[in-house]
Formats: sequence, C-alpha cells, structure tokens
Amino acid sequence: MSKVVFFIVSLVFLGNVFFTQATFSSSLMVDMAKIVIDNYCTPEKLLGMKEAIGAASSNTEILNIPDAESLARVLSAGVQGTVSDTRLEVTYEPNYVPAVPQAMPPLPPEQLVAVLQSSIKLDILESNIGYLRIDHILGEEVADKIGPLLLELVWNKILPTSALIFDLRYTSSGDVSGLPYIVSYFTQAEPPIHIDSVYDRPSDTTTKLMTLSTLLGERYGTTKPLIILTSKNTKGIAEDVAYCLKNLKRATLVGEKTAGGSVKIDKIKVGDTDFYVTVPTAKSINPMTGSTWEVVGVSPDVEVNAEDALAAAIKIVQFRAQVPAIIEGAAVLIANNYAFEDIGAAVAAKLNGLLASGAFNLVVSKTDLETKLSAVLEFLSGGKSLKTSSNTPALPPVNYSPEMYIDLIKVSFQTNIFENNIGYLRFDMFGDFEEVKPIAQIIVEHVWNKVVNTDAMIVDLRNNIGGPTTAISGFCSYFFDGDKQIVLDKLYDRTTGATTELLTLSELTGTRYGPQKSLIILTSRATAGAAEEFVYIMKKLGRAMIVGETTSGSSHPAKTFPIGESGIFLSIPTVHSDTAAGPAWEGAGIAPHIPVAASGALDAALGILNKQVAGQK
Repeated sequence: MSKVVFFIVSLVFLGNVFFTQATFSSSLMVDMAKIVIDNYCTPEKLLGMKEAIGAASSNTEILNIPDAESLARVLSAGVQGTVSDTRLEVTYEPNYVPAVPQAMPPLPPEQLVAVLQSSIKLDILESNIGYLRIDHILGEEVADKIGPLLLELVWNKILPTSALIFDLRYTSSGDVSGLPYIVSYFTQAEPPIHIDSVYDRPSDTTTKLMTLSTLLGERYGTTKPLIILTSKNTKGIAEDVAYCLKNLKRATLVGEKTAGGSVKIDKIKVGDTDFYVTVPTAKSINPMTGSTWEVVGVSPDVEVNAEDALAAAIKIVQFRAQVPAIIEGAAVLIANNYAFEDIGAAVAAKLNGLLASGAFNLVVSKTDLETKLSAVLEFLSGGKSLKTSSNTPALPPVNYSPEMYIDLIKVSFQTNIFENNIGYLRFDMFGDFEEVKPIAQIIVEHVWNKVVNTDAMIVDLRNNIGGPTTAISGFCSYFFDGDKQIVLDKLYDRTTGATTELLTLSELTGTRYGPQKSLIILTSRATAGAAEEFVYIMKKLGRAMIVGETTSGSSHPAKTFPIGESGIFLSIPTVHSDTAAGPAWEGAGIAPHIPVAASGALDAALGILNKQVAGQK
C-alpha cells in the first residue's frame, strides 16, 4: 500500500474510532484529495492518490469527530507528512471571505503619489549609496499604469547613485509578472536572459520568464554594486527576485535565509463545506540552477541578523569602492617586480581586464578579496608563488644554547646507513646562510660526518618545501672539488636589475663528499623553492641522478609588497635563474631522470645504487 493510500484509509479509520460527537461525510476527504490531485504543483509526488480516493470513497462509514477544527488539523498533519510539503494545509473557516484582486482605481496624481510614497521607501545614503525598500512586488499590469510616476519619483533618483541597497527584508507579497521588470533593470538589454520557468498545475502550462529588451527609463547597469537585504520574512516573489539576481551573479545577498515560500498559493473551498485546502498551485524552476528557492528559502552570501543587514551592506559597498584601486595597484606591482618581465606584464594586463569585466564585483570583505585575488594570480601566472600574503613580522632571534642547537639539528635532519654503505640524508627545509654559518660545525659533527664516508648517498628532498637560497652554494660545494670554482647558476633580480653568480666555495666546514661518488636526489610534487634550485643545479651539472616526481614548479623565495594603504600584501617572485630560454624550473618544475611515485622513490634509488655496487664488485 502506498503512503498516500495508507494516509487516507487511516484517516477514515481514525475518524471512526476516536470521534463520537459530530458527523461529517467521508466524501469530504475524497473532495480534498481531488483538490490536491488537480492543483498541487508537483504531481509526481502524488503517486497513489487516485487509488486512495477509491479506497476512501468505497468506505460508507461516517466520520464521528468532536469538531471541524480537529479534523482540519488531523488532515493537515496527514497530508503534509505524506507529501513532505508543509505548504499544504487544511483549515476550517466558516467566516472566510476570499480576497478578490481589485483593479487599481483611477486616482488623482497627488493621491497616487501618496500611495507610492507610503509603500516605497527611498533614500540616498552617505557615499552616494542608494537605498530602496519595496514591501510588495508590483505586477506587470500595475507597473504599466504607474510606470512613468515610478520613474519620476523613484527610479530617476536611484540611477545616479554609485551603488544600490535593495531592501526586501519586509517583502512578503507580490506578482510574479513583476519579476522580469525588476531583474531587467540590473542586466543588459541583449540578449534576453531566461531567468525563471513557472509551471502552473491547474492549466498544466509552463511559462518562461525572460529579461526585457525594452524598459521604461534607463537600466542601472551590470557593474555598480547591488546588495539585496533579506530576512526570514522575505517571502514569495521577493525570494524569486533575490534568487535570480544572486545566481546571475549580479547581486550580493546580505541578511537572513528567506522564508521558503511559494510562487503561487491558492486557498480552495472544499465543495459546499467551510473547509479549505491551501495548495501551492505553481512552482518556480530556475534555469540557471535547475533548482528552486521554494520551501528551502534563499541563503544569503553574507549571513547576519536582519536588523544588522543594512549596516553590513553599507560596509560592503564602502569596501568595494576601494577594490579598483587595490587591483590596479596590484597590477602595477606585478608588472614592475615579477621575476620574468614578459609574464609580469601579461599577468598585470589580464588582471586589469578582469577588473574591467567585473570579476571582483561581488567581493564582500578584505579577506574575501585576498582569497579571490590569490586564486586569480595563481591561475594567471601558472605558478604557486604569486599570491596575496600576510605581512607577518620576522620573529626575533633566539639565543639557543649548544645543547638546544644539537636537539634542534637532530629533529631537523635524518640520517641512515643502508646496506652496501649507502648513506641517506633527509632535511625538509633549507636554512639561511647567515643563520646556518654559526652552527655549521655542530651540523657537520652531528649530521654530515655520519654520511660523508659512505660509498654513495641519497639526499631525500621529497618533503623539502624550500626556504632561503643563500645556503645553496655552500651545500652544492660539498659535492664538487675545492680546487676549481664552478658557476652553479646565475640569478637575476628584477627589482635591482642585477645578476648574481652562485659559485662553489673554496672553503667549507668539514670534509667534501667530492664529485666522484654516486649521488641520487629524491623528489616529489612537494619539493619546492630552494630545494628545486638545488635539484636544478645538480641535474644541470650532471652531478646527481634525480629519482621521484616532477617538482612543484614554484619559484625562488618571493618578496612581500604592500598594495598601497589597503592592508593587503602581495608575495611576488622577483628572482629567477638566468637562462636565455626562459624559466629554468620556475612554474614547470624539474622532471626526474627516473620517474616513480614519491612513495617508491627511496626503494628505486636503493635498487639503482645496490646494482652499481654489485657491478663494481
């Protein structure tokens, strides 16, 4: 037995068992069910209802109940639970007088002005922000009649504003035919946009609602900020307006989740009785989302209490006024400082293009802009280093005791000696040369001396995320002879225009590993920054075999630049390995000689070195 059949048969049974005072015909439920079947906006949810009617109509028992209100409550609970829709309601209203829509009577101009002024609130706030509150969405017929007056009294005063706050917190009624008018004033004239499809159950027709190519007066445009205020009392067509403009990415909603009403609700009288069935007879399906706002409501982009929504909206608008200068400032910084001049110029141009196209029109806060700008810059540059950044001040130096340094070094480095005297060295970040220099002897004694006398070495950089490049020359030098200085790389600094040579060092703390013994470097997609520079040098000079995954493709350590006085900072790579062929590893990463998954790189390296040792024997 279906849920619907069970529901109606159960109601008949409950009526016979529990109620003993007044009587109502069992046909009452049949008539109610027919109303729902013929008018409910989602007929597919009513499977089994016809069978239920048959079951109910074949029952000749009389429902004995104490009063009509009790029966109405039972019926409401039953039908709502069966169809899972709280909008369906059965009521007993002997004094109910159906509302009859009245045509707008001809009014003298002064009275019409008074009516409009009482139902529409208009204000121009500080910073030329328009404020418009409408508590009822006018339909097409009324709008056509009073359009010129609306234009004169309201719209022409809104048009010159720099931004608009559209207050729908108190809007709970309206006519769906007004939806295209409102939305059209905030969209382009062409091409028309399909903004809603309304299915009407009684007529079994679907009406497509489109934006209008021709309007009375000028459009507000597509770029000026539009904030819609919502509350839990925002209901019906106002929800449709908010939902459409939100999903067109034309408006930002601020406030509370809306009521989750309906595009159309009808109260239908049950035969000659005083019972009524309230039924959603039409439903809205948004073509942009394939879904609806009905029942579930519309969620705001910025959720605040309704009473705080206006203040929050003003704050958003005021911040957005700063966004063009911030984006333009970011573009200038990138064009002037990005390591690769041609890439920097291209990124800056595209960033300004995105600004002009409205890509940043919907940001709501400094944090929101930082997040969006970072994502855009990483996409435009094709790298991971050009992004927004916090300007965290450097921590003051810590005076470690020798014992504390030893403990720190033991944690920072891992060493091992595998079979066949194969050394293993892992560290996950490069240190600054000036910081490492005072403790070089401690590192040599507690780390380097454990692996320097091996016959082959594996340097594991799979988890090395970079750090300063100032120590690269020193570390590379351990794997070359000291009698001849070698140019490891040339680094070009865009901010100074200077090129600096990285050279091997003639003097080192501790013993060199030398240029002859086998060396394998393990890499992964996480290997980044200074670690990539080391891998690049050792691969370019043929000193090491690279085993693992292509590296991150990040950059040399970036510099932090403030974007004016905005409090937003950019992390910009300003240095690159100086090659005539463009980026050496920046952006693309370094491909290994032996590509294997990072998890299997150590085993692969040991297999290679063990074969070498076996061959030498």
